Amino acid sequence: MKTGTERFLPIGVYVLAFSLFAMGSAEFLLAGILPAVAQDIDVDLAAAGGLITAFAVGVVIGGPPFAVLSLRWPRRAALIVTQLAFAASIAAGIVAGTYPALLVSRFVAGLAYAGFFAVAAVTAVGLVASDRAARASGVVVSGLSLAMILGGPAGTFLGYQIGWASGFWLVVTLTVMGAATTAFVLPRTTAATEPSIRRELDAMRQPRLWLILLVTMLSTAAYMISFSYLSELLRSISRVPDAWIAAVLVLFGVGAWAGLTIGGRISDRRPHLALVTGAVGIAASSVLIAVFAAHPLIVVPLVLVLGVFGFVLNPALYGRVFRIAGDAPTLAGATTVSAFQLGIGIIPVLAAVVLEQGLPITAAVWIGAGIAVLTIPLIVIDARLGSGGREDGERQSVSARVLPGRPSGDSAYRQDRRGSHR
Repeated sequence: MKTGTERFLPIGVYVLAFSLFAMGSAEFLLAGILPAVAQDIDVDLAAAGGLITAFAVGVVIGGPPFAVLSLRWPRRAALIVTQLAFAASIAAGIVAGTYPALLVSRFVAGLAYAGFFAVAAVTAVGLVASDRAARASGVVVSGLSLAMILGGPAGTFLGYQIGWASGFWLVVTLTVMGAATTAFVLPRTTAATEPSIRRELDAMRQPRLWLILLVTMLSTAAYMISFSYLSELLRSISRVPDAWIAAVLVLFGVGAWAGLTIGGRISDRRPHLALVTGAVGIAASSVLIAVFAAHPLIVVPLVLVLGVFGFVLNPALYGRVFRIAGDAPTLAGATTVSAFQLGIGIIPVLAAVVLEQGLPITAAVWIGAGIAVLTIPLIVIDARLGSGGREDGERQSVSARVLPGRPSGDSAYRQDRRGSHR
């Protein structure tokens, strides 16, 4: 019979997931109320879309530099600072209420978000034994799927009922609550006694790490390009009534939650199985969506399936990164966040290649299927490189370094976290 220690993760992991839910809701919220924001600040829709781009740019370029700067900071302090900086930047943009102010505030929020995401992933791994690292990171990332399912739609509803700023004020409130809970729940930690930027940079030079980061970027683009154009596909080809499109898209978020749960449970022991399953599943579900686009009774369940396969990879990707780059968990985690965001950022470029030629919207879904297929040989290469490599040593390195000054190993973990489980 399993004990509570074996079944449940430390409560700090769930606190980090809640904090990521609060901050991630701002990303999904803006897309839902973009027309209202554009009208209120008197810009066209294309210009308002620049607010989304500003956030993405902040995420891409913000994580790695912050990772280096925060090496001498206690993890808990870094988490609290980034959450408060995020909340302050969002609030400042709302109060100013002008397009330039919103643009700057979104960029700064992206920087803070990237910094929090990177440190949160490393901290979650450090709170558990090494054989549960992928599951812990999967739970943290599940905060994003909850933001997609609940945070974004709830903020959008508030935005259209009592003004677009109300949803963002809710995000600010939840983020401050997350910071307060982080200060109260997470264990006190100290920075490494001799933090080494050189060590982190040296670990980042490993080709296998960049191979996994490439898989991260491509796999993210594979499912997100389909998701990004699902609304138009459902409306114009599947003929789903407008009132139901949002509900169908929520299914993707439900699938993402399920995928993270499944991936988190299998990725620690069989990461490449999770990666290949996810890539094949993304390709297959994308092909089926494109082929049966005119049949809503088939397409709608496939949206759920796409979410499952799209997110089943994420815990395995984090697990691989932290095992390969055990000497650079902070910088590697930040770079992984940037890789995810780059995958989202290249979507407009990829879609424009075909959509500007007058091809149907299903062309974007076919692109997603093709990108997913491209990731499969990369995963196979990583599996072959890792089969004769340093997996055991990498696990020990992660356990020892992600939370400097803390004991590593299962026995030390259980002793240190006694009484801290749900």
